[in-house]
This record gives sequence, structure tokens and C-alpha cells, in this order.
Amino acid sequence: MSSWRDRWSNWLPRMAVVTHDLAMVWVVWHTLHWLRFGVMANPPQLPLWSPEVVLVLIAQGLVFWQVGLYRGLWRFASVPDLWNIFKACALGLFAIVLGLFLYNRLDMVSRTVLVLYPLVLMALLGAPRLLYRAWKDSRNERGHAGSVRILILGAGHAGEALVRDLRRFGTYQPVGFLDDAARMRGTKVQGVPVLGQVKDVDEIARETAARLLVIAMPSADADAIQRVVVVCERTGLPFRMVPRLQDVLEGRSLPGELKEVAIEDLLGRKPVMPDWKAIRDWLGARSVLVTGAGGSIGSELCRQCARHGARRITLVEIDELALTTVEASLRRDFPNLEFVQVLGDCGDPAVIRHALGLAQPEAVFHAAAYKQVPLLETQLREAVRNNVLATETVARACRDIGVGTFVLISTDKAVDPANVLGATKRLAEMTCQALADQRSTRFVTVRFGNVLDSAGSVVPLFREQIRLGGPVTVTDPEVTRFFMTIPEACQLILQASAIGTHEAVYTLDMGEPVAIRVLAEQMIRLAGKQPGRDIAVVYTGLRPGEKLHETLFHADERYRATSHSKILQAEPRAVAAANIEVALHALRAASAEYDQEALARLLRSTVPDFQPLAQDRPAIPETATVVAFPARTARKI
Repeated sequence: MSSWRDRWSNWLPRMAVVTHDLAMVWVVWHTLHWLRFGVMANPPQLPLWSPEVVLVLIAQGLVFWQVGLYRGLWRFASVPDLWNIFKACALGLFAIVLGLFLYNRLDMVSRTVLVLYPLVLMALLGAPRLLYRAWKDSRNERGHAGSVRILILGAGHAGEALVRDLRRFGTYQPVGFLDDAARMRGTKVQGVPVLGQVKDVDEIARETAARLLVIAMPSADADAIQRVVVVCERTGLPFRMVPRLQDVLEGRSLPGELKEVAIEDLLGRKPVMPDWKAIRDWLGARSVLVTGAGGSIGSELCRQCARHGARRITLVEIDELALTTVEASLRRDFPNLEFVQVLGDCGDPAVIRHALGLAQPEAVFHAAAYKQVPLLETQLREAVRNNVLATETVARACRDIGVGTFVLISTDKAVDPANVLGATKRLAEMTCQALADQRSTRFVTVRFGNVLDSAGSVVPLFREQIRLGGPVTVTDPEVTRFFMTIPEACQLILQASAIGTHEAVYTLDMGEPVAIRVLAEQMIRLAGKQPGRDIAVVYTGLRPGEKLHETLFHADERYRATSHSKILQAEPRAVAAANIEVALHALRAASAEYDQEALARLLRSTVPDFQPLAQDRPAIPETATVVAFPARTARKI
């Protein structure tokens, strides 16, 4: 019974709209003919109902239905709905003329009426819809007098759409726009006035009693966003941001959601747009296997592969919780894809053989690795076992069964390595180069720098320190790093893999290096605090194995452009495959004996450019005085 009631309650408003529209058709048809024939000396009698009128109603009603006029709601009527109404009226006129011509050769039908009919009918159909929407919007505004007053920075399309969304929800009241465009000065957008420029936000926020600022500039670059954030911070008010369209499409933000300004929005580099067609052409309908699938890069690689056409994804992960979590998330978001779980160490030959047998992959992404620089300085055996020997195990197994493409996820620290992480990653690159065979598996190495918000990286560490009230610990005031977001890094990994070179080392263009000190200060400000006043910044000195600055390019590797502007291909340095084979055998023996001295000796001899970093810069004691750097002296990010 309730189901019948629900169905009736859904159909009743739609039937009322249909009745209204057909009534307007009848009124327009009769009124126009009455006005046209009324000027004649002996006007003909026009019956209220006739076969001709019924034919007009049927023809126009069928066109209304076919065009989809009743799939929308009056509550959300807008300009596209008016265009749809005009299209329905014009097509309806064509159907009416055709029907009446076949019925009575358009007898007693005025040509003037036929010209005016679609225009008048559009006005009578569109006006009630727009008036109803305006009435509902005004009711919402009156019904939420206690709603939060917000000031919107940016009066473009995003700002206009935001006002419409906010009025529907009713919990926020837009009180004004700020926009730097001179043409917007003194105008209104959706009835909300443009009150001034963005730089005047402090004064205008006080005058309008705004309680929240919203940055509606999703297409602005990082420099512009950073300038806007600075003026928003001066007001002391909370501020939010309309997400970018790309973030919404890729599921990182919800439509209509107001998100906090994230540190990646201030990175000072434009997001890199991949060649999606090339990626889908290469990845489409393939089976792929990802090692380290529960990690930051591995899980996002799985997500990107699922989004761009892979038919089966095999997840290899040693951490059972991470494996369960990522697999559940992927099944929820991509229910039609096939996911295979393999719990185990990819460095175990039995595990990787089993995984490859289940997956039958055309491509393998080797993302499993240890990557914490200071920790690995004292854990040489595990660094070699996981970063070098496991890579050799997976790469050799892929070559033995003829996997099409093997992709090694490397790091900028492999360029002129100065720590154990860089040296082991460089040796992993050399191992893949030694295994490369032009007749079988294509070996691809992709290098990039630090990844924002990856597990164990500096951003989540700073975030947690800020949450706890500080201090935020920075190793050195001058230290810089290259940064890239997780999705961007994974997209470029896929892009590099799709380029097609048989044996290649690709370096991703990471933009300008970012000062870690400035990164820390920006994160403190984004949390609504002031560095040096609310949250202390403490300099602790460089940790074991850490450089002041990383480099992306090696002097002996010739780089050339690829089909993508942000990816460079390096000419691999020559390696002696036989020597690498002997070194790997010795490393396995030393690893089995947990002989760290032998491992260190072998690593230095096999990777000639490995120069362990001497910590010649004096460490700054953890009790050092906090130094607050003014915002104007901070390097741009």
C-alpha cells in the first residue's frame, strides 16, 4: 500500500506539470488565432474543441515527452531548461504543421500564428518554472535566518554555481563576492553583489559580518591560491576552497563539497596532465600486478589502473591489514573489475611465482621497497634484501615467464647516491638493466622525488605535530626537496610505462624544489596557527644519510625529451651483466649470514658512485631556540 502511495506521490506532480503545459498549448493556439482572425470584418467561428485542436495537443505533447521536458524539476529550472523548452516548441511546431497538412492541408491555420506559436509558448512554459524556482530560493533564504554568513572569493562560474548550491542547502548565506576583474565591479551574480577586490577581504569581512571565507577559484594556479590564502589568513576567519574539477572526477572530492586548502594547492607547480588516450591504449583490458599494493604509491597505482582500463589487478602485499584495506576500497569503487589478493613477501620466489601464475599479467609494477633514509642507514641488511634482492627476484621471474612490461619505481636518491636508500635503489636499477633482453620483457625504470602525504613522509609527520601543539621539527633551515602529489606521480608512472621504449630510465620533471622550512610554516598557517607564536619550529640537524638538496639528473646520463613534456628519458649507463650477477650472488650469501660488513663492502664496490654522506654540518640540538621566519622571507612554494 505504501509503495502504491509513494508511486502516486511521485507521479502526481509530474501529471500536474503535463496538464499545465498542455493547457498552455491550448491557450496559445486559441489566443493567437483569436487575435489573428479578430481583425477581420467577418471573423470565422473558432470552436473550443475540434479534431484540429486535439491533433495539436497530441503532436506537441509527444514532442514534449520525447525531448525530455518532464525529466527535470521546476525547483532547479535554469537556462539549459529554457533552451530545452524552446527546442520542444520548435520541434512541436514542425510536428503540428506536418500533422495538420496531412489532415486538412492546413485549412484555417494562420501562417502568422505558426511564426509566433513557438516563441509565445516558450514564454508561457518557461516563466512559471523560473518564478517557482525564485520563490523556492527566497523561501530557503527566509527559512534560514541563522545560517552562516559567507564571503566568496571569485565571482566566476564556480562562484555562481556555489551560490546556487548554498541556497538549496540553506545552511549558508552568501553575503557578497570579491573579484579582481574590473568588469565585475558593482555587478551582481545570482543576486549577490560583488563588493570589491580580493585584497580588501579583511575590511569587507568585518563590514558584512562574514563568518566563513570560500575560495571559488578552482582553475587558479598555485601562486594565485597562495596570495589568496595569505589575505585570508590575515582576517583570522576560517576559510575553505571549492575543489578542482579534476579532484571531483577522480573521486578525491565530492561535488559541492567545500574542502580545506591542502598543502598541495600551494606547491607552486601546475598539475601535470597526462595523455589519457595513450595510457588507456596501453593499459586497456590488460592484467596487471602491483607489488607493495598496500603502500601509498602501490595503492594509488592500483586505483589508477582500475580507473583507466585494466581488466584484472593482482595485489601483492606483505602487510595483511594494508592488503585487506586497499582491496576492500577497490572492490567498493570498482565492483565490476577482478581483483586478486596475494599475501606474502614478493622477495620470496615461491610467492612471486604463485602471484604471477594467478595473475598472468601483461605488466608488473614493482612498488614494494623500504624508503626511510635514516632508518635504513642502520638496517643495511633489510635494505639490501628488500630493495635489491627482492627486485631481482621479481624482475627475473617476470622475464622467465615473458611478462610484457616490468616497471621499477625508483627515486631521485638513486642519482649520485649518498645513503643506503639511494645506493640500494641504484643497484636495483642496475639489476633490471642487467636482466634486460631485447627479445622478452621490457624493463622500465621511473624515478621521482618525495611524494606528498605518502606514508612516513614529512607532511603527515608535520600534521600530527601540529595537531599535538608542536613543536614542528625541521632538520635544517636550508634543506629542500622535490615534491609531487601521489595521484600525479602514479599518473606519470603509467604515462612513462606507455611510451614504449624497450629499456629506459625515465625521470619525472618535479618542478622547483621546495624549502622544508617554508612547507612547515605553510602547514602551520593552514591549521589556523602562527609559526613561532602558536606552534614552535625546531631545527634538529640533518639525520644520518640526509642531503641538504637532492638532484634529479646524473652528469653521465644523456637526457632527451619524450612524447610527454614532463617526462625525460635518460640514456642508461653501461653495466656489466656478469659483474652484477656475481655481486647479487655474493649479496644473497652475505644477507643469509646477516653479515653487514660484507654487505656494505659489496654495495660500495658494485655501485661505484655511492659516496656515503659525511655529516659535516653540525647538528642543531633539539633544544635549540625556535626561529620564526616572517612570511615575506619564506621561499615560494
